[in-house]
Amino acid sequence: MDGVPEPHTGWTFLTNHARVLAAIADNHSARIRDIAAHCRLTERAVQKIIADLEHDGYLSHTREGRSNAYRIDPGKVLRHPAEAGLTVASLMSLLVKDEVDRVTTSARTRPHAAT
Repeated sequence: MDGVPEPHTGWTFLTNHARVLAAIADNHSARIRDIAAHCRLTERAVQKIIADLEHDGYLSHTREGRSNAYRIDPGKVLRHPAEAGLTVASLMSLLVKDEVDRVTTSARTRPHAAT
């Protein structure tokens, strides 16, 4: 089926909720299709995650024409007791900055194709 991302096997350090939130932090007007592709999730999974995040107050959206503009509540505290006191802003500052650095570093260190 076209558009379904290749599944990932094994464990990862981040939850899909954190990945989706980081993708939105990087682009507040990202389409669900683009978030899904970036996070290697189905569009339906991203819709469910966004609904979860909105339901618990981590995220809200407004309609802008035919698309959505998302707003993250940076002061919202993370849910797990092990992260007691840490805010969404703390998590996003690590993930979004790291993502920018990763993409920039990857582009600089990628070998050029032979011509």
